[in-house]
Amino acid sequence: MKPARIAAAALLGLGLSACNMAPEHRRPEVATLPTFPGEVPADAVAAQDVTWQQFFGDDQLKRLIARSLELNQDLAAATARIEQARAFYRIERANQLPQLDAGAAASRNQAPLTILDPALAGSRQTVQFNQFSAQVMVSSFELDFWGRVRNLTASALQQYLATVEGRRAFRLTLIANVASTYYDALAGEEGIALAQRTVETRSYALGVAKDRLDAGVTSRVDFEQSAILLTQAQTQLAEWQRATAAHWNRLWVLVGENLQHEMTASRPIEAAGQFDALDPGLPSTLLIVRPDIRQAENRLRSANANIGAARAALFPRIALTGSFGYASTELSDLFSSPSQIWNIGAGIGWPIFDYGQRRAAVDLATAQRDELVATYRKTVQTAFSEVATALENRKRFQEQVVAQETAIQAQRRLAETAELRYMNGISIYLEVVDARRGLFTAEQQMLSLRASQLQNGVSLYVALGGGDDEPEVFVAAGAPAGGAAAGEAAASGIPTTAPPAPAAPPPGAGAQP
Repeated sequence: MKPARIAAAALLGLGLSACNMAPEHRRPEVATLPTFPGEVPADAVAAQDVTWQQFFGDDQLKRLIARSLELNQDLAAATARIEQARAFYRIERANQLPQLDAGAAASRNQAPLTILDPALAGSRQTVQFNQFSAQVMVSSFELDFWGRVRNLTASALQQYLATVEGRRAFRLTLIANVASTYYDALAGEEGIALAQRTVETRSYALGVAKDRLDAGVTSRVDFEQSAILLTQAQTQLAEWQRATAAHWNRLWVLVGENLQHEMTASRPIEAAGQFDALDPGLPSTLLIVRPDIRQAENRLRSANANIGAARAALFPRIALTGSFGYASTELSDLFSSPSQIWNIGAGIGWPIFDYGQRRAAVDLATAQRDELVATYRKTVQTAFSEVATALENRKRFQEQVVAQETAIQAQRRLAETAELRYMNGISIYLEVVDARRGLFTAEQQMLSLRASQLQNGVSLYVALGGGDDEPEVFVAAGAPAGGAAAGEAAASGIPTTAPPAPAAPPPGAGAQP
């Protein structure tokens, strides 16, 4: 057979390799999509249209988030996993193309003369000669008739895309954790200030009680109750200090370094976060905007491609080999036309009996796909639950804040009345103790409530998918064709993310709050 015909047959084999045994990807059905509770404000915006820089109004918090995106080691590890998946995809993609090797050799040989002329049998003479060669070879190129190699490539592509989405999901979670911890720390600082004021007030009250005891106008019981109030405030102050230090330390771990020297003076927690109203949109929108849902679907696509590869392994593998080059005994004649050498061939391999190993591989891939279907549905259900919970909490927290403000005002009036009644001898000191304790507790509850309200706003932003401020960079990657290939991967390239370096924050004007 002439070389041209052999090459044409090989190309025909490549064309016939469009067969694909991977199941067609279909997004798993989920239960009836819920209706999100609550009314949508007229000025509400979609979360995916709001970047975190636009969502958060606290400049100090923005600097912390920017630094965490630059220095957080878990995020750095997630970025490295993207590069690993991308490299693995490139390896699998390269297996779809013939691997060319080049070689050259030179040798000096001696052989019996009878090898050149059998008629000289019995002669003891030898002949010496040179041998030179240079050639290009295709060692073993699989003609992918059944789509095995192509599906392995598609699976690697989907794993790469899933890794990209995984990093996006972690990045969004990191932003939320930094913000939530920051709000806890601010609430803690305000709690410390509240406890310190309470300690000062109760220290003064204890001094007054001591003077009244010495003057004989009050009992030792009243004095001891006043001392207990002071001790309780001191204990609560120590608790606020302990918890707040833990919040700051956790924040430095999330950020990646201790930025205590860059922190400005403390501010009231209620002024630290003013968020735009977010429109939850249609529940079906979550399926395309939440990175964790997209990640789950990419993994499902990868599993479908693995099924195709496992099914293809049940059929024969056909490999093509060949070489072309030159060989001569004289170096000067090496690249002349008479010195050309070539060969081309094909081989077929088909295991006849493997004790069900390949069938089991298909069953394994199918079971893994079924597991990922369940994982996808659970991810969607969790997403709907998180959004519904955050929306309901948004309404209830607002109601709680209003009610708690009313309770604080009432508790403050009660404390003032109880003190006035006691000074006039109308009531016992225990009423004053209860009123002061109730006021202190109500004010602390308000701080925790404010922090929870802000954290719920962040949770809603994350649950709705947040806004992606990282631009997608497309690199020439030649995404493979086939039913298992992602719709997200254009034929001209696959997406990867390159996080922009955040601007360095200005020098801090004061110490840590």
